[in-house]
Amino acid sequence: MRRRARRTAVPDPVFRAFQRSDEAACLAIFDDNCPMFFAPNEREDYLAFIRSAGTGYEVCTEGETTVGAYGIYSQSGQEASLNWILVSPHHQGSGLGSAIMTRAIAAARQHGASAITIAASHKSAPFFARFGANILSELEHGWGPDMHRVDMTLAI
Repeated sequence: MRRRARRTAVPDPVFRAFQRSDEAACLAIFDDNCPMFFAPNEREDYLAFIRSAGTGYEVCTEGETTVGAYGIYSQSGQEASLNWILVSPHHQGSGLGSAIMTRAIAAARQHGASAITIAASHKSAPFFARFGANILSELEHGWGPDMHRVDMTLAI
């Protein structure tokens, strides 16, 4: 039986606001996650999103390298949304995704939200379920061919 090697933890991830100069690095992480976690046809949607993301979208760096990104946005007084969470495949399993979720939950609470909505794929939904997110609905091929949309909510 083969075991998947656990990645080493990101020693000191640094989070900061997304800047226009981060575009290429974020697109590279997106591309590295295709087609495993994102449908290739979503790339243009992601590019449009980061070009207009504004406050709320952050990148995570290790040294000079961008290794992740995510956005948390207040939708209403009670809900926030988690948008476009990306982790470099080289850092998946390192605890970086958990660090991002911890940071996103804290930001949502700071904005007074009691729940976070998440539009995931059937491939990423199990990650969010580990934090207690519940499935609200599923749409077969919702993100593209063989990439099913799973809408979730996480009570915080």
